[in-house]
Formats: sequence, C-alpha cells, structure tokens
Amino acid sequence: MNNNKRWLYLITGTIALLFLGLIYAWSIFKTPFSELYPDWTISQLSMTFTISMAFFCLGGFVGGLMSKKYSVKVRFILAAVMLFIGFFVVSSMNTEKSGASLTMLYIFYGVFGGGGVGIGYNTVIGSLNKWFPDKAGLASGIMLMGFGLGGLALGSIVNSMIGSIGLFPTFKILAIAIAIVCVLAAFIIKVPGQEDMAELAKLIVPAKTSDKTEAPASKDYTAGEMLKTSNFWIFIIWTILLNSAGLLVINSAANIAIAFGGTATLGMIVSLFNGAGRIVAGSNFDRKGTTFSTFVNTGFMLLAGLLLTLGGISGKFLFIMLGLIFVGMSYGGCPTLTSAYINGAFGAKNFPTNFSIANFSLMIGATIGPMVSASLLESAGGSYNTNFYAIIGFAAGALVLCFILAALGKKKN
Repeated sequence: MNNNKRWLYLITGTIALLFLGLIYAWSIFKTPFSELYPDWTISQLSMTFTISMAFFCLGGFVGGLMSKKYSVKVRFILAAVMLFIGFFVVSSMNTEKSGASLTMLYIFYGVFGGGGVGIGYNTVIGSLNKWFPDKAGLASGIMLMGFGLGGLALGSIVNSMIGSIGLFPTFKILAIAIAIVCVLAAFIIKVPGQEDMAELAKLIVPAKTSDKTEAPASKDYTAGEMLKTSNFWIFIIWTILLNSAGLLVINSAANIAIAFGGTATLGMIVSLFNGAGRIVAGSNFDRKGTTFSTFVNTGFMLLAGLLLTLGGISGKFLFIMLGLIFVGMSYGGCPTLTSAYINGAFGAKNFPTNFSIANFSLMIGATIGPMVSASLLESAGGSYNTNFYAIIGFAAGALVLCFILAALGKKKN
C-alpha cells in the first residue's frame, strides 16, 4: 500500500469539508437578506439556519444508509447536485415576492443545502476514517477542523464578494464552486480495498492498558445493536451537555466581547480555537483514549465557565477572552471525539450509519443551548452572567458522565 495516498485523500477531504462548512456562514448571509427583505423577522431568518442544521443531520443519516449500497463517487455527486440546485435557486430569488422567497430560502438553502452538506460530510468522514485505524483521532480532528473553519476561512471572501457583486451573484458563484469541489473529491477519494485493509491493519499498535482504558470494539455493531448499549447513550448525553454549554455563548461571542470592552473581531476567537480544539481532542484520543480525552474536553468547558464567571464579576476582559478560548476548544473537540469514539467503540463496518445517528446530538444541543441562553438573558435583563453560571452547571453534569463512561470502559475490559 502506498501510504502517501491516504494523506492525499485526507487533504482532499479536508478541502471539501472547508467548502461544505460554508453552511455555518449563515451569519454572513443573514444581514444582506434582511436588507433585501426588510419585512422578514429575526425569527424567520433564524429559522433558515435551524432548518439547515436539521437537514444536515438528516442528510448525514441518509448518507450513512447509502454507504451500504452506493460508492463514494455516487454519494459525492449527489451532494454536489443538491448543493448546486440549492444555492443556484437561491440566487434567482425575487425581492418583490417576499413570502415566496422566504419559502424558497427554507427549501433550497435549508433542505437542499443542509441535506447536501450532510451527505457530503458523512461521505468524507465515513470513507476517510477507514484509512486511519492508527490515527483515527488525528484524522477526524484535521477533517473536522476544515469543516469548522469553513465559515471563518472563506467567510471573509464571501463577505467581500457580497459587498462587491451582490448577494445573489455570490450565491451563483458558490453554487458552481462547491459543486466543482465535490465532484473533484468524488473522483479522488477512494475507500480502502481488501489489500489496503490488510496493510492498514499492520499499522495498529496495541494500546497499553495504562494508556487506554477502553477495549477496542469486539465486533462491528449494527445501528440497532449500538442503540441498545448504555455507553452509547452516556456518551451522547455527554456531547449534548457540552454542545449546549458551548452554544450558550458561541452564538453571542461577538456581543459578549463588545459588552466587556473588546471588539466584535475578538469574539471570533471562539472559531479559531474551535478548530484547534478538534486537533487537540483527536491527538488526545489517539494517545490516551476515551477516558483521558473526554475528561480533558470537559475540563476545558468547566474552566471556560469559571473564567467567564470571573470576567463577568470583575468586568475584566482578559478573563472573558480566556473563557471564550476554552469554550472554543471544548466545543470543537466534541465532533472529533464523537467520530473517533463511535468508530473505535462500535467498529468501522457500520461507522457511516452509526456516526450519522450520533450526529443527531448536534441538533439537540443546537436547540437547548440557544433556548436556555435566550431565556437566561431575558430574565437577567441582558446580563451574560447567568449564562456563564449555566456553563459551569452543564460542564459539571458532563464531568459526572465522564466518570460513568470511564467505569463502563473498565468494566468492558
């Protein structure tokens, strides 16, 4: 086996995820849409992102099911077609037909865009993890860093394009660019054959018990079998708690930075460390396993809550900035650990489907976090301090689950 080709596939997949991650750039599109359609309410605009996230999860599930019958090429091309149709139709919306345009936005950005991203995302992660049985955490971290930084890395370019040529022409260019990237990835990325799998198996070094407390998967679990295990549900609730905690402040990071004497740009520090957190979590998982990596990731969120609380009480921006950094690290680590854990604990054979089911936790966290944040902000008269206290509460709950997950891992050995 040519060991270099798996790294080529990883680079290609990461670039593809960088473009697919533009679905997270809704905040860039929201203001231009509100200017073109002034009668659209904030809640109506926010619903677009909610729909896109829901169909991202559903698209991932469909992609997982398709992996059993269809090749990487077919799934990537389907994602390319959906994204091209979605973005291209949005580019043809009529500003004089406000109601019809909102419906079109929900369908073509939300359903087609979100669903296409979900299928493409699952195809990349599901295919490339098979090439890295020895570095599952690192590979997941690199890929998911690309996905998480898509909105940040390409967002400024997109924002500049909107300012110079307008919103709808920008969508037309994005439709073409994303489709091209997905089609190119479809013809480059492969899944390992039988000979490749035999060679890859030689790369796996048995972990010492002192380093990794959990045993590798004793078999390849089907989705139904996975759903019957207690460790799956403990892990999923753990991710929901940390995702909810992160989203208490991530959606308002720029406003929080401004409220404590910083600038909106400094609020973007969360996005930067979101990417870094994915690499750190993946490296921790490869070196030390589930127990160590989940404890560290939880510790980051608990520390974030404490630092933000200190900043809220003292009014010092340094604590706020450090708190935002650790929020980003912890929140970014969750999808990487989900990918690595599901692959390691339940086997590689059914990973695309099992991973897509685990990803539904994102949708739950994306509902709980903003909902709790809005409620606390309203009751506190706009003060973020109660949000900071809530982060500590969520992280404390996640810490308890870490101990339970560790105990289940030792029991399994």
